[in-house]
Amino acid sequence: MSGGVDSSVTAYLLQGEGYEVTGVFMKVWQPDFIPCSAEEDRRDAMRVAAKLGIPFETWNFEAEYKRDVVDYLIAEYRAGRTPNPDVMCNRHIKFGVFLREALRRGAQHIATGHYARVKEDRDGFHLLAGSDTNKDQSYFLYTLGQEALSRTLFPIGNYTKPEVRALARRALLPTAEKKDSQGLCFIGKLDMENFLSHYIPPVRGAVLDARGKSIGEHHGAAYYTIGQRHGFKTRAHTPHESPYYVIGKDIGTNTLTVSHAPKTKEREVSLRNTSWTLRAPALDKRYSARLRYRQPLSPCSIRIGSNADAVVTFEKPLPIIPSGQSLVLYDKEECLGGGVIV
Repeated sequence: MSGGVDSSVTAYLLQGEGYEVTGVFMKVWQPDFIPCSAEEDRRDAMRVAAKLGIPFETWNFEAEYKRDVVDYLIAEYRAGRTPNPDVMCNRHIKFGVFLREALRRGAQHIATGHYARVKEDRDGFHLLAGSDTNKDQSYFLYTLGQEALSRTLFPIGNYTKPEVRALARRALLPTAEKKDSQGLCFIGKLDMENFLSHYIPPVRGAVLDARGKSIGEHHGAAYYTIGQRHGFKTRAHTPHESPYYVIGKDIGTNTLTVSHAPKTKEREVSLRNTSWTLRAPALDKRYSARLRYRQPLSPCSIRIGSNADAVVTFEKPLPIIPSGQSLVLYDKEECLGGGVIV
């Protein structure tokens, strides 16, 4: 229970279905230079637990979160990639140490407030997109395997967000009107450059045009992502010059390459560290994929690559996506898994 409306309604629905429910608040590492709302969130979760009359506990995963989420994020940016820490938070924290600790303490299942669904048939457990297409969070859950899916309940996966709010109001839950959290998993909204500057010192570097000519400067190549159009300075040739986009960066030389037109990606995207929820997808079938949360699904096919775990080929070229982001593959409403873009 995070102290938000989604996990509050999750507990409420489970209780109504006859489950013996215990609410757990996960304490994770927080940077001391960012305002922390964890104690307020914990109090909100406690109030909901008291309203429902269920036990409430706080489990400490500070060390695991720092190692598996924060240190991973910093290392990826330092290497010139743009990671997705929310995927790692789900993989290592919520469906990693939290699941293992719950089972160790005798729980049969864990439940979270994710907008996703699990369906079981004779083949195994299938991860499905949430019924609310605007809130579907299966993209962040693609690393879940059969063990995690067999032990996980997503009670609000069949509801829309407005329906969840209505249930919370009807149950008089204290979090019924609480705003949704945004930003990094557990930590919240933050300025990524400011956050990274505490771990990756700023180093002034050159901004280059497509011909390699220096036209400005930046604070450090590690802070920027492909497609970004702010945060660096360029010398304009005309007063009304169109904005520049980052189309490349070199960590070794600490340079950014920019252009007035965003770079387009080839139709093929290579993946590493692939993870499949049930089994590897068929190589002769048409699928769809998204490379960012809430991005529209794009038709594609997949094959095993020579220098990567898999290669995904799209029917139409997509805007370039930074290495380090996750590509997630779907067969209609089923999330098949995915991998990290090379």
